[in-house]
Amino acid sequence: MRHRWLFPALILAACAPAAQARTLGTLEFKPCALSAPLSASVVQAQCTTLAVPENPKAPDGRRISLRIGWIPAGREEAAEPDPVFMLAGGPGQSALDSYPQVQPAFAEVVRKRNLILVDQRGTGGSNPLQCANPTDAMDPDSPQAAADYARQCMATLEKKADLRHYTTGQAIGDLDSVRQAIGADKINLVGVSYGTRVAQQYAAAYPQHTRAIVLDGVVPNSLVLGNEFAANLEHALDLQFGRCARDAKCTEKLGDPRQRLNALMKTLKDTPPTVSFRDPATGVARQEVLTAGDVAMLVRMSAYLPLMTATLPLQFSEAAQGRYDTLAASANMIGDSLADAMAIGMQLSVICTEDGSELKADPAQDGTLLGNAIVDGLKAQCAVWPKGTRAANFRKPLSTQVPALLLSGQFDPVTPPRYGEEVAKALPNARHLVLRGQGHNVIAAGCTPQLLGKFLDGLDPKALDAKCLDRLTDTPPFTGFYGWDP
Repeated sequence: MRHRWLFPALILAACAPAAQARTLGTLEFKPCALSAPLSASVVQAQCTTLAVPENPKAPDGRRISLRIGWIPAGREEAAEPDPVFMLAGGPGQSALDSYPQVQPAFAEVVRKRNLILVDQRGTGGSNPLQCANPTDAMDPDSPQAAADYARQCMATLEKKADLRHYTTGQAIGDLDSVRQAIGADKINLVGVSYGTRVAQQYAAAYPQHTRAIVLDGVVPNSLVLGNEFAANLEHALDLQFGRCARDAKCTEKLGDPRQRLNALMKTLKDTPPTVSFRDPATGVARQEVLTAGDVAMLVRMSAYLPLMTATLPLQFSEAAQGRYDTLAASANMIGDSLADAMAIGMQLSVICTEDGSELKADPAQDGTLLGNAIVDGLKAQCAVWPKGTRAANFRKPLSTQVPALLLSGQFDPVTPPRYGEEVAKALPNARHLVLRGQGHNVIAAGCTPQLLGKFLDGLDPKALDAKCLDRLTDTPPFTGFYGWDP
């Protein structure tokens, strides 16, 4: 099973107009091109770096460079003074590398405002804490193997980093250093997935510099990353697979998807087959053993996008007839393409400092697809990983008058709508929108980009006319490789 947490969805993007080298505040930028895995798009931007102390309490010690991207406003001379900072997910994703996937979401924003991308320390181009073979970071059958991986990763990374200083608390200080460097008094924060934690922590620490926040795939401050992943996935699968189970045509052709999955997992645990298939990316013939961990990873990552989940009942039906090639190809495509997208070392620094002491296995999750493997593996890794300090009020819900727009997908398998409801309760000037039929990372879905632009202009989330979201529809289960029945 691959080690993936709050990973945002992959969305195709269009190329942005070429940008010219220029200065913003005290920072001098040069033209650069941003690209992302599984996306053919290249976004033209401006890039630079800013050196900051690795340990803010030791300003004369080691310094690290933060990689910064700038998408200039379309109306350069008339750009609004409050830029937008996009905060990436993970924890462990690069903001610059992931931006092309969500570029359409900011089409309205960049007409009037500069967009700033900062690779959080430990990710992308900001002293990345990446280790070899990241898909081996979690062995579902052996917490000891997970701990051994963490030790190997730690031994490599400690040559260039003090792993205690790559946490959310340190990251919000970096964001404010960038804010000062570009000469902005107030900024707007758009957090995606784990980035919503960063946004809430920044807004609490720097309320005087926070103009507005947008939280897409909301992570409450109270949430212990890891504890509820298995239960949340089960709920999302029940919602999505239930659509086929209640449809006579679907069950006639494919059977009950959950029963098929349960039978498949038992087969793979008892006698994992060797499967021949063609690599979806290269077309080269491959032969590999298909494990229960491979399918668990595939199902979990597919659940981020309902369109991908809609193909799973068909793949389970094929497997029930002894045809595993599609499952194997799909699992390898996701595993190979996402292997380098997450900085595992940074992820462990964040989780082990902020959540590690509260990780707790839940017997109620023992019968789920993921079980307690994530919790057990993380506990073993955090037992050996260096830990920083967490702010005393870290778990306190964000309570501020700052305007806030919260977004959730109906079928989100990792940050379900109830998380957004929880956070919105403490925000008097907030509105929570749940997008029908959508999964994780919904900021580019339907008319959401237009709503984002209007919100940042007017700062009145409750006045937004969100009826356009009613046009969003569910994705029916595929009953054949051609798609779903009309």
